[in-house]
Amino acid sequence: MSGAQFSMSGEEYLARHHVITYLEDAVSQLLEHREENPRVNPAKFLSDYFTSVHRGNHTLFREYEYIKATPHNRTAFIRIFWKCFRQVGKSGDLLNAKEYQSLLCLLCPDFPLEVVQKTARIVLMDDAMDCLMSFTDFLFAFQLQFYYDEFLYTSSEIYTNIMSATRGSRDAVVVPTVSRAKGKTPQLSDGPDSVESAQFFEAVKMLCETFQFSHPPVDILRGILISAPRVSFYGFLMALAKHEDINSAVGEVFYFVSHTGLHPSLFN
Repeated sequence: MSGAQFSMSGEEYLARHHVITYLEDAVSQLLEHREENPRVNPAKFLSDYFTSVHRGNHTLFREYEYIKATPHNRTAFIRIFWKCFRQVGKSGDLLNAKEYQSLLCLLCPDFPLEVVQKTARIVLMDDAMDCLMSFTDFLFAFQLQFYYDEFLYTSSEIYTNIMSATRGSRDAVVVPTVSRAKGKTPQLSDGPDSVESAQFFEAVKMLCETFQFSHPPVDILRGILISAPRVSFYGFLMALAKHEDINSAVGEVFYFVSHTGLHPSLFN
């Protein structure tokens, strides 16, 4: 374990690694399974559960609320999606948004269309549900949208507020609260409607310092936003989706379980 982990309190450690989330789900699954099979061995069931979490195949056929519950779950689901349907990319087939949602629903029956629509907007920059996308383009955009959903939503609010301030609104608040507002995602313009990259970066950087959810590494954000004097929001999204280090940043989370103490041997 790293020194940073030793410096955390027990409550901080449990919260950071979502230990309670997994324990509660494990007990819930055990009780549900026990109703169907009263002779189930609790120790073996819990061992199998955390083995599945450790290996990253625990999100298969689970409800959407569960697969989005932790960063590890999101990463694991992205990997399962890639493993199950990478042949689509190898064959060069092009699919539209509804067809990609159908694939996702094979793995998560209640996977929402809204997430797929947001992903398609990153690739297509519009709401054209019938436009075709390659598997690679969709996967990179989906990875960004699904894993960093809360960050992208809040960043869009920041962008909108900067745009309003630029147009003369003195009351605009550049950095909103970290709690995610409910409702429709702000519609952001492209082309001539852009903001100063440096101003946008400083606001996003400030957000990252206190943000409760996952966000891209600040160095990646800086590298993207210092490359041009002005940026549109969808230009920002596309740059993130195509950034190779985003894959590494998301992939590293997959291995966090080995450092949390949630090893299946604990239940043997």
